[in-house]
Amino acid sequence: MQAKAEGAARSDNAAAEQNIVQACWSCHGPVAVGDPFCSSCKAVQPPGQADHFQRMGLERSFDVDLDALEKAYFRMQRDLHPDRFATKTPKEKSLSQQQATSLNDAYETLKDPLDRAVYLAHLKGLDVLKEGCNALNDPVILMEAMEMREALAEAESADEVSDLTRRAQGDIADCEKELSSAFEGTDMDHIGTLITRLKYLRKLADETRFRRAELRSMA
Repeated sequence: MQAKAEGAARSDNAAAEQNIVQACWSCHGPVAVGDPFCSSCKAVQPPGQADHFQRMGLERSFDVDLDALEKAYFRMQRDLHPDRFATKTPKEKSLSQQQATSLNDAYETLKDPLDRAVYLAHLKGLDVLKEGCNALNDPVILMEAMEMREALAEAESADEVSDLTRRAQGDIADCEKELSSAFEGTDMDHIGTLITRLKYLRKLADETRFRRAELRSMA
């Protein structure tokens, strides 16, 4: 019950954050958090405290419409192009550069499922995969990784390794689906476990590609 209450509180806070407005530095009119420009005077705004989802105009969710993300990114990138600020004040030039940096950070994070999951978990109060805290200690994930590496070591042809690559890619897709469902709930421990599993599955998939290239070079 307490976990559900905490989850509901976080959801309420997230909803409230979506409606926060700040004053434009130029005309002092209202500007919604995440908007790069003032709707009244069109002045570029500081990046502020908007999260990546707000900055890209997306709902805070693991399920992201990648086409919408890309369209928003390139539209905002055009709006923040340095040529548009060639005759502006030094302050506006600096703010446009800050906005562009924040925009790139948001795009790179949200387009990648693992980075997105880690970031979304952070927004929900769970820090995972921090440097120094990445030891694989879940017995189920550990066994899965050991079995995959053993099969990879025993593979004698590029075709065998390709089968392992397809298996890893299938497991990755399944794990991402599980994460999508998990983020709709409040079990943060389960979310953390799935993020750890996704990290190691992706690492294993990379290892299969390296092994396949190695075998082909030896053929």
